[in-house]
Amino acid sequence: MSNQRLGQFLGGFVFGSVVGTVVGLLVAPGSGKETRQLLKKSAAALPELAEDLSSNVQLQANRLSGSALRNWDETLIRLKEAVAAGLEASQQQQTLYKPEVENHLPESQKTIRER
Repeated sequence: MSNQRLGQFLGGFVFGSVVGTVVGLLVAPGSGKETRQLLKKSAAALPELAEDLSSNVQLQANRLSGSALRNWDETLIRLKEAVAAGLEASQQQQTLYKPEVENHLPESQKTIRER
């Protein structure tokens, strides 16, 4: 979950930086020519910022998918172990109680027939 939050933070940070720069340039005390030049430079930097953001998002996605896959594998292993332990315990109980059940089976069948 923290990897996802980090990716969201980075995306918001880059977006806020771009918006803040543009707004700052528009309200800055400078000539129109200077402001236009600064806006051109900022616009020229946008593709690089977008590429950086895209790389960061891809990196975070790769980390998250790797983490999810590891968690799934670990969960699957634990589940298989739990099922195997349950089957073994069931077989032990069956072995333990089978003779006693078989001893009482004729009596139980007789009681059922009488009803």
